[in-house]
Amino acid sequence: MFPISDDNPTRITPYLTYGLIAVNIAVFVYELTLTPPQLEEFFYTWAVVPQELSRYFSGERLGYQPFPEWITLFTSQFLHGGFLHVAGNMLFLWIFGNNIEERLGRLKYLVFYLSCGALAALTQWYFSTNSTIPSLGASGAIAGVMGAYILRFPKASILTLIPLGILIPIRLPAYAYLGIWFLQQALYGIAGLGVPANIGMERGGVAYWAHAGGFVFGAVLGPLLGLFSRDSEAEKQIY
Repeated sequence: MFPISDDNPTRITPYLTYGLIAVNIAVFVYELTLTPPQLEEFFYTWAVVPQELSRYFSGERLGYQPFPEWITLFTSQFLHGGFLHVAGNMLFLWIFGNNIEERLGRLKYLVFYLSCGALAALTQWYFSTNSTIPSLGASGAIAGVMGAYILRFPKASILTLIPLGILIPIRLPAYAYLGIWFLQQALYGIAGLGVPANIGMERGGVAYWAHAGGFVFGAVLGPLLGLFSRDSEAEKQIY
């Protein structure tokens, strides 16, 4: 399934969501200027490398790193491994992020977004502590946004394209679309536990546990940060 748009209005301009999209795109454009060896070094420096994070948590100090390894829990959120990776993530952020920004307010939304991304990366690290493959991308943070969205706007209509030989447009309520998405990530993560050489991060695959973890943490952190405290008369009329 592939989301196209939602019909949930936003009453403020989501400058922070646009800013996050711009930063992600700017970093990706910078990545395009690097040679393959430079890009590999860039990823190993600024992305989460689970084995190195494990060594850091065990008290070992990595002399070749210019900063504490935990910083990669945040810097990795702005790195992407290819055009489809960044384009897909930014599409999801554009669709779901604006309304969560409006409900939380910009400062809380930034804290929420970065926290979900870091916690999602830690979730993936927990299931692959010895992996030497860099883990990167905004997917975990955006999954957190989606976890908050399913609670706050469960009945919002999502226009989705389903590939059945041809792309068939269909509208689904957010709880159905996002619920199916979460179950897919969790099931893929569970399936990958016994076969790390084929699924997951051992060969640079999709970090499904980061997606599932980010979603759960978003559903938890959103209400704690005031997801339901910015109701308005206009919203009551719409929903």
